[in-house]
Amino acid sequence: MTKNDYKVICQTRNTHKAVFLKTSGSLGYIDIVEANIFDEDNLEKLIENCDICINLIGILFEQKKFNTFKNIHTIFPIKIAKICEKKKVQFIHFSALGLDKAKDSKYAKSKIDGELGIKENNDRSVIVKPSLVFSVSDSLTTKFLSILNNVPVFPLYYSGLTKFTPIHASDVSDLVYEIIIKEIHSKSIEAIGPEVLTFKQIIEILLECIDKKRLLIPLPLTIAKLSASVLQMLPNPLITLDQLRLLKYDNIKSENGITNFELGHESKINFKDGVMKYAYNWRDGGQYSIRK
Repeated sequence: MTKNDYKVICQTRNTHKAVFLKTSGSLGYIDIVEANIFDEDNLEKLIENCDICINLIGILFEQKKFNTFKNIHTIFPIKIAKICEKKKVQFIHFSALGLDKAKDSKYAKSKIDGELGIKENNDRSVIVKPSLVFSVSDSLTTKFLSILNNVPVFPLYYSGLTKFTPIHASDVSDLVYEIIIKEIHSKSIEAIGPEVLTFKQIIEILLECIDKKRLLIPLPLTIAKLSASVLQMLPNPLITLDQLRLLKYDNIKSENGITNFELGHESKINFKDGVMKYAYNWRDGGQYSIRK
């Protein structure tokens, strides 16, 4: 956005943790504002001087009494949609792909309810529904690479057969820019990468990128549920019971969905090529490693 002369205001809960954003774009084009997302008056003041509002806030697991799926994925986006409608500000909301069948998941249900509420209160809004988003500082590939680098065995839930369409973060950001300059409104857009991969294939590619061999073991559902119930008690769990329910369902283009490809914005980066650019951090020798 800043490369194309847009001034960007980044809302954060902790300014001191977001200082790195200042150097993420053209000098002077990024401001950081500390704001509580539950303070409606502050949100109105923040949004009213803008032309576009993009909601990237989401959680993968519930934590404390305010960080619930309902608060973050349903109540908050609807509140933002109403403010944007009132202030005549373009609203782009990030949800997630593959939710419709996963109604036994609290995460999925909260996202679906949020989408419905946005459409009811702001019919010109755009909802972006990405599959797995990956890049050098994500919380997906980097977490798995760290684990695969240190353990001899890795579990496969549902035999690793769940399908995904990973999309690189830069392809997602380019899509958002396209939505803005082409003045796209009133659409739900599924953001997908150029290939469909099973969870097992994703893990195998990550292992190839760091030149490691690990034993991949399919876990029976009973044991998977037991392990998830234990792991979800950790401050930053690898998997929760709710995420385990999500893993039952493919994370790919829906039957009638409109994707970035249909809009003429094809994803350029496949999963292996994208991960390879930063996988050296987990290879023996780090940045001086030589691929076998």
